[in-house]
Amino acid sequence: MAEFDYDVLVIGAGPGGYVAAIRAAQLGLKTACVESRGTLGGTCLNVGCIPSKALLHGSELFEEAHDGTLAKFGVKTGKVEIDVSALQGEKAAAVKGLTGGIEFLFKKNKVEWLKGTGSFKDAHTVEVEGKSYTARNVVIATGSSVTPLPGVEVDNDKGVIVDSTGALALPAVPKKMVVIGGGVIGLELGSVWRRLGADVTVVEFLDKLLPGMDGDVRKEAAKIFKKQGMDLKLGTKVTGATVKGKKATLTLEPAAGGDSETLEADCVLVAIGRRPNTDGLNLAAAGLDTNQRGQIETDHDFRTKVDGVWAVGDVIPGPMLAHKAEDEGIAVAENIAGLVGIVNHAVIPSVVYTTPEFAGVGMTEEAAKDAGHDVKIGKFPMMANSRAKTNGEPDGFVKVIADAKDDRVLGVWIIASVAGTMIAQAAQAMEFGALSEDIAYTCHAHPTHSEALKEAAMSVRGKPIHI
Repeated sequence: MAEFDYDVLVIGAGPGGYVAAIRAAQLGLKTACVESRGTLGGTCLNVGCIPSKALLHGSELFEEAHDGTLAKFGVKTGKVEIDVSALQGEKAAAVKGLTGGIEFLFKKNKVEWLKGTGSFKDAHTVEVEGKSYTARNVVIATGSSVTPLPGVEVDNDKGVIVDSTGALALPAVPKKMVVIGGGVIGLELGSVWRRLGADVTVVEFLDKLLPGMDGDVRKEAAKIFKKQGMDLKLGTKVTGATVKGKKATLTLEPAAGGDSETLEADCVLVAIGRRPNTDGLNLAAAGLDTNQRGQIETDHDFRTKVDGVWAVGDVIPGPMLAHKAEDEGIAVAENIAGLVGIVNHAVIPSVVYTTPEFAGVGMTEEAAKDAGHDVKIGKFPMMANSRAKTNGEPDGFVKVIADAKDDRVLGVWIIASVAGTMIAQAAQAMEFGALSEDIAYTCHAHPTHSEALKEAAMSVRGKPIHI
């Protein structure tokens, strides 16, 4: 048998890659991880999930103090101001602590960090900064990057037209911000700067926000963000952009065709999606190619068509979510070690961390019907939930979608201040094949937001208590 430098070599140290490396090492496999960034954790920890949540939290605290929410609860403050540099400092501290934590875990588990950019020489050989390393198994976990928009050139250094990375690092609050894209990233970062004082307009090509979420959630989202002060231009496409000094001028036209218009802004955020990072890997040398969407196809166990080469995370089909990549990282390491690693892709929760939060798991009502299910729906408004009402958080609802024949839960969709936390119960219930009745007859602590999920499940059978 050929000798290899490593049992497992992972390319990429984002949520999928670093988790795969750590789990492989825990299972006794000699493991290395290739990463070109100066810190571990990939986009998520460095310029994605974590820094955005730091800014979201800080902006929420500012808004509560600034808009009178605290005063309603007897908390009196003087003049409230935002120090953006201090907020950015707190964000940086959170990122430093978490990325440093991954480096500690690499050392603890004896994962070797190969610093640099990796590319294939053949299926079992990866070149990193001019040096070749061999591995019995190679895991591709290179993540994704921002999808560009033709005619709108991003230049984060200038700070006028930016992508998500640039929007996380703005040194001051723009007066007028235009967000191109009404998905998760655009709405989260748009919310940050709106709370801090920016006039925010969201331009979305589709006629509703949050593509992929349940129809009722998408309708309610528009109402909520409009009420918060965002200007929404739905069914609108951006056809071009010019920058003059510190101003950008966008050209817009209806998605269905029609007269164009212009829109000026101090800052434009391009947030139309992400694309797999496969350029530069020299996949052909390993005998691999990509599909029409630039993704690497794998089987259920995350094997590619080439023996000994595996792939997880944003480079393979499925939602581009950090927690999906993490679960796949664990599973691929266990499969390599001869164990059984499984990810149930039908039960992957998604969350939008705005205020309120939007979360869902499983099928939308539309998808369930398209799949041939006869469905029963249970809905419960958060304004009837005692904890939400007491906290002054009336927006939103919980929606449970169940199969009318066997009562099995097909999907759960939540709009609530803590929807991202609440959705975990729904995901776990669905993982175990729960019926709506199972959730309805499970005792929930009072008073909690989660009681709304219980009541929505009771509503499936037409017997909620508090509406």
